[in-house]
Formats: sequence, structure tokens, C-alpha cells
Amino acid sequence: MKKTIALVDDDRNILTSVSMLLEAEGFTVKTFNDGVAALEGLNASPPDLAILDIKMPRMDGMELLNRLRKTQTMPVIFLTSKDEEIDEVLGLRMGADDYIKKPFSQRLLLERIRALLRRGDKASPDAKDAGERIVRGDLVLDPSRHLCVWRNKQVNLTVTEFLLLKSLAERPGHVKNRDQLMDAAYGETIYVDDRTIDSHIKRLRKKFREIDDEFAQIETLYGIGYRYRDGQ
Repeated sequence: MKKTIALVDDDRNILTSVSMLLEAEGFTVKTFNDGVAALEGLNASPPDLAILDIKMPRMDGMELLNRLRKTQTMPVIFLTSKDEEIDEVLGLRMGADDYIKKPFSQRLLLERIRALLRRGDKASPDAKDAGERIVRGDLVLDPSRHLCVWRNKQVNLTVTEFLLLKSLAERPGHVKNRDQLMDAAYGETIYVDDRTIDSHIKRLRKKFREIDDEFAQIETLYGIGYRYRDGQ
């Protein structure tokens, strides 16, 4: 089955060139030239992956992502022409899975898209190697259904967040460094820097604390990595 990619950018040249590239690679492409139209379209018919520009009229990529993450968990790649690192960090903290700076190579974009889609396939309910159900005290993770429950309340996680939590919860008490977590969440074909993992961990904690403000199961060992508390 063809995968559907949503491309949101106010640059007509990028919409045209990237659409042609993706369609030539066998993807179905939906294009939007502003965030307002994209929000309506992506909520009505969620794609397998979305590529969002940050700087757009009416609704920028940050706001679009913020609203999408209230209901959608599809992988998101940010395209940014800005030099300020704060934009990348904010995007990751808000739930983006990856970012690519303009100008970018088409090969790089395709590699990132394929890697995120492969990862999503492995985490899908139909995946044969999705993994067994994990129960750690009040935490329940069911990879076959992409389901996370904390104290009988469902926590909606993106694929990246789910894979990071699964990696930690599989071996409670054991420290995972950022490289190990990077491999668990992204695979060996994508490299992201340390702050990307840190941003996703912060977002994970935030989601759990919205349900339980005393949640403290994900521990930081400064200069080393993270671990899921043993016995919890």
C-alpha cells in the first residue's frame, strides 16, 4: 500500500519539486501552502508522515504542530531556513521527530522519510516483531497496539516517545546512554544530536505529569543518560 506524505510549505517551488520527487519514489503526496488549510486537511485525513515548514503565513509550523499533537501521532519532519537553534529545540520539544535545514539535499530528505516510515511500520499493530506487553507497576506498554497506560489512564505518545519509553522500561534500573536511546528511537541509519533525545524525554515526562504530577519514573543521570526506576 502506498504511503501518504503531507507537505506543508508556502514556497511553491519546494511544493512542486519535493512533490515530484516523492511521487517518483512511489508516495502519494498531499500539499498545503499554509498552516490553517493543513490543520483541517491533516486532521480530516491523517497522512503516514508530515513535512512542515516553520515560517508560514496565517499559522506557522510551530503552531500547526502544537495543534496537531493534540490528536495526531504521525511522524513529523520540520523544514527550517532559520539559523536560530532555539527553533529546532522548540520544535523537538513540541513533538517533531526530526528537522532538516534548508537548503537540503533530496537524498537526505528521502533517507529521513524512509527511516521514520520503517520505524513506524515496526511499531504498527500489524508488525510481527512489535514486542510483548510490558508491565512495570502502574505502567503498561502494549507495542502491538501502540498503547501506553499509566495508572489506568491512556497516555498518547508519538512513535519516537513510545520507542524511547519502551527502551527504558524493558530494563528498569539499567542506564541507557543517549546513543543507545537514539538507536532505539531512530535506528542506526539516522543520527540526531543529544539535545534531540533530551527534548523527547522532557516531552515524555510532561505528558505523564499531566496525568500524575508526582510522576518521577524516568531518571536523569547527568553526563551519563537515563533510566526507568527499578521496582516501579
